[in-house]
Amino acid sequence: MSTQLSCAIVGLPNVGKSTLFNALTKSAIPSENYPFCTIDPNVGVVPILDPRVVQLAHLSHSQKTVFADVRFVDIAGLVKGASTGAGLGNQFLSHIQDTDAIIQVVRCFEDDNIVHVSGKVDPIDDIEVIEMELILSDLTRAHHWIERLTKQAKGKKELLAPLKTLEKAVQHLDQNLPLRILTLSDEERAHLAPYPFLSLKPVLYLCNIAEEDLACPDEILHVQRVQKWALQRQSEVLTLSARFEEELSQLDEEEALEFLRTVGLEESGLQRLCRKAFSMLGLITFITTGDMETKAWTIKRGTKAPQAAGKIHSDLEMGFISAEVIPAETMITLGREEAKGKGLAPTKGKEYLVQDGDVILFYHHR
Repeated sequence: MSTQLSCAIVGLPNVGKSTLFNALTKSAIPSENYPFCTIDPNVGVVPILDPRVVQLAHLSHSQKTVFADVRFVDIAGLVKGASTGAGLGNQFLSHIQDTDAIIQVVRCFEDDNIVHVSGKVDPIDDIEVIEMELILSDLTRAHHWIERLTKQAKGKKELLAPLKTLEKAVQHLDQNLPLRILTLSDEERAHLAPYPFLSLKPVLYLCNIAEEDLACPDEILHVQRVQKWALQRQSEVLTLSARFEEELSQLDEEEALEFLRTVGLEESGLQRLCRKAFSMLGLITFITTGDMETKAWTIKRGTKAPQAAGKIHSDLEMGFISAEVIPAETMITLGREEAKGKGLAPTKGKEYLVQDGDVILFYHHR
């Protein structure tokens, strides 16, 4: 998986996907009220506005500030039968395959002026339609993979265990259950890693609610039903109003903060979405800062210091000696020199596991 997080935005037609994407990228892709308005996937790379990076850039008088980012892919509206080609189904499913996580936008608002593809607003029905299409797509391809691996496994004992794991996956899919809730050992996960199963990807259900419900989203019956479903499917839930976020994205920073306060919020739903997507895939950021540049670097949680250095340049990993590490909050409060003077800038070795928000200065052999 690339350390640039890539998320597929999926959902039935007219649930608010394109409106959400407009807000994410401040772009002007079509979001008219009819199915298949979005045909080709729209892609946008969205910076995660981390206040720690802003403050460190100011402290270092950096000429350039670089945030971590998330790549969002707006997948056209899926419909029942997509896995067998209904609508523009197979084309859409192939775009999901190249992403790390799925964000399913679920309509949790009533509006007679916006037609629902099935004629009624029922978020669980919507979720089940898309989940079933992912499962059916996985089943079709898994049977093909098993057939191919069975031929390859003749006389090759090392392929028997991966073949058994694929068969276990098919048995689970046959129960109309996604692979992400199948109990797998680390070895079995490694067996499935080469195969791009769609239902194995982590899912975030994004409840798109009406603007007037922003103050009390957990009281909405539709949202409560989605939360219950997500718990059973080992998935997460986030609520926002796509229309509100789109309006918010058109304002300057001061106006946006005031607009948020009018509905009792301190930050946009989009920033919560970016952070949630990051944590869902176990990603964190460390920071480098100086007069030339302050930059947030994306790594997997559990990455050791040399491998983090390798994100910057392979030479830093190969020649790694040590890393001076200061938590961002300490660096912002004290600055590097005072932190060092107080013993708050420890030198870490090759086994150090980088933590989110670490400000790091790497030392290496030239």
